[in-house]
Parts: sequence; C-alpha cells; structure tokens
Amino acid sequence: MTTRLRRRVGFEIELMAPPGVSRRSLADDLAARSGGRSRPVWHRDSEPSLVPGLGRFLNLTLGYAVDRPDGSPLCTLVDDITLIDGLDPRTPAPPGWFRVLSDDSRLLGLLAERCDPAAPLETVLDPAAALWGVKPEQIGDVFRLDDTAGSTIALAAPAGGERERPCEVITPPLAANHHEALEELLAPARELGFTVPAEAAVHLHLDGGPFRRPQALANVVRLFAHWREPLRALLQTNPACRRLAPLPEPLVAATAGRPGWDELSRAATEGGLTKFFDVNLTQLFAEHPVRDTIEVRILPGSIDAGEIVNRAALAELLLERCLTASSLPPVAADPIEQLMNFAAEAMARR
Repeated sequence: MTTRLRRRVGFEIELMAPPGVSRRSLADDLAARSGGRSRPVWHRDSEPSLVPGLGRFLNLTLGYAVDRPDGSPLCTLVDDITLIDGLDPRTPAPPGWFRVLSDDSRLLGLLAERCDPAAPLETVLDPAAALWGVKPEQIGDVFRLDDTAGSTIALAAPAGGERERPCEVITPPLAANHHEALEELLAPARELGFTVPAEAAVHLHLDGGPFRRPQALANVVRLFAHWREPLRALLQTNPACRRLAPLPEPLVAATAGRPGWDELSRAATEGGLTKFFDVNLTQLFAEHPVRDTIEVRILPGSIDAGEIVNRAALAELLLERCLTASSLPPVAADPIEQLMNFAAEAMARR
C-alpha cells in the first residue's frame, strides 16, 4: 500500500557521520545551501551513571539549529546516546566538543538557560557560577562547579568517544511536501557520507489533540499492545534499536471496555509511563506539554526520504483508524493482514 502523509507531522531521523565529519559539518552545509545560518544549541538527555548511588547523569550536549534566511527553522541536529556501534570510546574529543553534566533536572534547566553553548569549555560554566558567587575549579580537563557548601552543581567535560558523529535530524512540523522537505536534509547528509547507524530508528510525531479522546487513546494502546509483534514486523522495526518497550500492563488492562480519561491517566501513572516505549504517550497526559504530540518510535532507521514517508504514511493510517468511534476488534488469525485492512478502512474514509 502506497499513500501520502495527510497530516502535519514531525520527524526525528537518526544518522551517523563518517570519521572526521560531525553533525556541525552537516549543519554548516545545510545553512550554506539554504542561505540561512547554523547556531549551537543545548540538547538535554540522560545516561546511566557509573557513580554508586546515582542512577543517571543528566546531560547538556552540543547540537546545532539551522534556520532559513527568514529565520524559520529548517532542522535541528543533536546527539543521541543510544547510537554507539562503530564509535571508538578511546578517541579524544575534538576541540570545542564538550558536555555539561548534573544530577538535578532543575539545575540542568538553569544551566541550559544561563550557559552559552557557543562558549569554550574553559568558561562555559562561568555565568552559572556567578549566580552562586563562586568560580569553577579545573581538575585535569574537567571543570567542576560547586556551591559554597561544597556540593557539586555541574561538571563540564570534553565529549570524547566520537560523540560528535551521532546525529539525530529533528524537523519542524511539516504540513505538506514531506518527501521534498526530507530530501532537502538527507541528500546533503548522504553526500557528506552519513549512514544509517546499527541502532537507528525514525520517530514520527503527530498532533496529540485528536488522541485525547478516551476512546481514541484506548484504541492506540490496544493497537500497540495487542498487535505489537505484527506491527513491528509490518513497519520493519530495527531489532537493535534501544529504548523501546511494550506499553505498561496497567495501561493496557485499563483499555478493557470503554475507560474514561481519568481511568487511563491513573493507569499510566501506575504503570510508570515514560517516553521510552514503542509509542510515546506522555505528552497526552502532561498538564503543560513540551511537545504536544503522540510519537511513534518503532519506524526503522533510514536515510531515504521515500522509505521514511511511505512507512510514516502507513503508521498515520493505522492511527487514523484509532480515531473512529468503534473499538479495535480482537486480533485475527492473520494479524498483519488485519492491520492492512485497518489502514485500508482509514484510507477509504478519506
């Protein structure tokens, strides 16, 4: 089945630069081609900690926003810590590549607000340090910011291990000409030697508003839970992709019958819902959504605009079927054929 995307959608496409090339290389190339500009930005992420008693480190890493000549966004290029295959962890950081670490999300937000990603490693923490009336301390090639009581606020350290090479291409919401918009970004990436990482995925963001109706959300949960393996087979999910998981059982169990919104919300909380499931529903339940979307996370990695749009269009049709008033039926003997029938039903309603 071949169709076109009909909705306004956003993409996150995971790529890998060749040795000696970085996401900044692609940002500068895209800016030059479009007549716009690239500028450094902070990207927030987290990773497991090796420090006893500390579950994770929160990171600010260097990304690059590319703007068109009129100031509108073309894309943003950021790191993705799940992309590690083929990187040499012993490689020292190139000049200008570093990260800022903290163990408190509120402090990290303050650091992102106060610290300039265009500043050098040696001075990047200075604006935050001024708030506490202290100066960062240099320990080897790391700069540590402590408060006056000696508690560590943040560290700034070189980003070695070739962390400049992973590149997640984030598009703004695209209302039309999806293939052409993606090709504008991916063709230059191919020319620079970017490839699809071993762990790659493509994430598809759709407007979350229509899925806040309880029946629609229950159908989405049913789709990704009861048809999980057939859906992953149909969309050709990358088995090496990290940070994917089946939806939490309390949320799946709550979709029996016709649950209300409060019931679904309680089940999401009970199940420990996060963004790192096959479909990210967290923003639907957020009081103040950061990015008001539903995010499909199981599309495979690709650097081909046609492949990306075709799979995204199929996912869009399946989600459109979830918006109908009727509940999804029980899983059939041939679940993949059933999924294709769901997509055909949605297409027929157009």
